[in-house]
Amino acid sequence: MQHSDTPMAYLVSRYPAISHTFILREVQRLRVLGHVIATASINPPDRAPQDMDGDEAREAAATYCVKAEGWRGALAALAWWAWRSPQHLGATLRAGLRLGKQGSRLYGLAYAVEAAMVARWMAQRGMTQLHVHFGNASATVGVLVKQLNNCHLSYTIHGPDEFDDVAGQHLALKLAQADAVLCISQFAKGQLMRIGQPRDWAKLQVCRLGVDPDQFSFSQRAPQAQPLRLLCVGRLTPAKGQILLVQACARLRDEGLDFSLTLVGDGPDRERIAQAVQELDLGAQIQLTGALNQAQVRAQFASADIFVLPSLAEGIPVVLMEAMSSGVPCVSTPVNGIPELIQHGHSGLLATPGDVDSLSEQLRRLLLEPALRVALAQTARAKVLSDFDLARNVLQLSRIFSRFARAGA
Repeated sequence: MQHSDTPMAYLVSRYPAISHTFILREVQRLRVLGHVIATASINPPDRAPQDMDGDEAREAAATYCVKAEGWRGALAALAWWAWRSPQHLGATLRAGLRLGKQGSRLYGLAYAVEAAMVARWMAQRGMTQLHVHFGNASATVGVLVKQLNNCHLSYTIHGPDEFDDVAGQHLALKLAQADAVLCISQFAKGQLMRIGQPRDWAKLQVCRLGVDPDQFSFSQRAPQAQPLRLLCVGRLTPAKGQILLVQACARLRDEGLDFSLTLVGDGPDRERIAQAVQELDLGAQIQLTGALNQAQVRAQFASADIFVLPSLAEGIPVVLMEAMSSGVPCVSTPVNGIPELIQHGHSGLLATPGDVDSLSEQLRRLLLEPALRVALAQTARAKVLSDFDLARNVLQLSRIFSRFARAGA
């Protein structure tokens, strides 16, 4: 067993979050392997405890929430560091002012205060190792935590959001300041190599996410089932491309194909999607469920015949792994890291991003070819088992973290 008795901190912008349950599963697995992990979140959870499952509610109760501490917590942390290390606190506040976003130095100052709070929390628990998921504002806080307490700093970089604002996210600086950077895809690693200095390339390691194949168990679909049930799970945003899926469904309906579509998720594009469903007279074919918890999503996978995610930008979506593990053949797009998961015509079908014609064509193929659905589903399950098994990939992560702990001992 690979493990470390040295406690380490996990920092996320929002934890737990309904769209990031994979982080919770990762933390749980690491703890089973013997790692002592305490979690911190800049923002409070995105749901009330009664809307979470048991694991999420317990994790939320045990997680240090920075903003929940309010101004009293901020003042207490600043006073704590001013007493112990005024020079480091001053340097951290000055560094924060340089890391503001949207042209506001006040953002950077807020990040520095949040870093003082996280660093104090770490010191009180004897933690000298900080791992941050995503290269966003929480990673900015992570850089400032290291400035203050000289902790070992690592990130998991997902993309592509971080790559859309390289300068604003200070990605080159974050890469330079990190001790190690874990990338969920080879695509993400390549992007960071492009952004950072060659001297920092050695810090980059590909460490993939994964799913539990027992939790998302394979079930064979009835090949002649009618109407076929399409499923899309994801936050309703323009980048996910659900509006294109609605338009493709209108074309397929007009061709006389018999199907239904369930759209699971919520977000800023919901009103626009609902309006398109109404305007295209697709109310009989398309249902919007809103956000669902993990148990409800698993139930959706169990009854779906085809999964579709027509994204314009992605990392490698865990929801695709979940669908593939569950035996649902997938249609997606070859953006960013997705081709590392889905090989077109072998473990799924890939439509041209942003192209309703291409999306309609790939969906039509699956709707009309039951043998293709069966073949893709079987190959997809094998791909998940070989490269995206949660237990195997977290074991790799565990070994990486254990090497960090030994190096700092």
